[in-house]
Amino acid sequence: MMEKSEKVEELISPEHIKEMRKLLYDCDICKKVFSLKCNLISHRRIHTGEKPYQCEICGKSFSDQSALTSHEGLHTKKKPYHCDVCGKSFSQSCNLSAHIRIHTGEKPYHCEICGKSFSDQSALTSHEGLHTKKKPYHCDVCGKSFSQSCNLSAHIRIHTGEKPYHCENCGESFSDRSALFSHKRIHTGEKPYHCDICGSSFSASSVLTRHKRIHTGEKPYHCEICGKSFSFNTVLVRHKRIHTGEKPYHCDVCDKSFSQLSAITRHKRTHTGEKPYHCDICGKSFSSNTELVQHKRIHTGEKPYRCDICGSSFSQSYTLNNHRHIHTGEKPYRCDICGKSFSQNSTLTIHKRIHTGEKLFHCDICGKSFSCNSGLTKHKYIHIVKKGKG
Repeated sequence: MMEKSEKVEELISPEHIKEMRKLLYDCDICKKVFSLKCNLISHRRIHTGEKPYQCEICGKSFSDQSALTSHEGLHTKKKPYHCDVCGKSFSQSCNLSAHIRIHTGEKPYHCEICGKSFSDQSALTSHEGLHTKKKPYHCDVCGKSFSQSCNLSAHIRIHTGEKPYHCENCGESFSDRSALFSHKRIHTGEKPYHCDICGSSFSASSVLTRHKRIHTGEKPYHCEICGKSFSFNTVLVRHKRIHTGEKPYHCDVCDKSFSQLSAITRHKRTHTGEKPYHCDICGKSFSSNTELVQHKRIHTGEKPYRCDICGSSFSQSYTLNNHRHIHTGEKPYRCDICGKSFSQNSTLTIHKRIHTGEKLFHCDICGKSFSCNSGLTKHKYIHIVKKGKG
């Protein structure tokens, strides 16, 4: 029996195929083919950067009419398309269709190379760039390249600082629309992405993807310098700074630099005195959440760090690390004046006062000073004994 494809070849002659080919429109830059001339015209604007459609309200320009129409919805706030599942509204029907797939889990766009599926075309197009490695869109500022023009546009906002997407609830601004959508779920409490392993819910698909690596143990991000692997790209970026020594975050008060944003945020509180983390048991405040977590163990008695040699438990990891030196005999803290070594940094600090003569602890009865708190405590017994005899 003749195959279907063979029948088609018999029906369509080479001459007929040539005639059909004349009806198609080719892009003379990337050779992409279109059946309609209007689609070719729109496509060419990707290469030329032309944006002939301008918003009459804010003056922003777009390469095609549909993008302008979608943008104008930000000003008019008209959202006639509603989701029957969660009630969320949209300015365009295509956005509603894409949103509904969050609920249904439908992923109709498939990668022909690896078979991975996606819920929208733009995600597939972005993914395909991983295989082709074609990145024709280049940043004029830093030279970074991208597989899609929209990704380049979003990247350029890092340099310009532009944040055109605003939250109508709290006024916070964002450089890209997806970040705004994710942010809005803070106000609505919506968590449409569910883990099928443990049932945890998340407000963004990217957070769910990262969460699943806790279960799978997947570490897809590798350091090309030392070979260490990580579950998250952000952790790899921070790790690489150990090798490069890069400290891109600078304090504008004292000029000190840091390798992590969280570190400079905590540091700045030393200047402002801000302590935003409060203990709900005793009311004490702290400049970092880590300090609060450690403090709460005073109330709970929790000691999660256990010595695998003697079984002793500790409330803080650095206390356990110092304790281990007892077993190993290691004395990593060395006095740069006399060369004496110590197993704990705190002991070295007290020792150095012998050389400096510094005496920070003062008796409130007689005014005598001591280099360490234990010396002051012992001294106070003298007053207690004298008082008892008197």
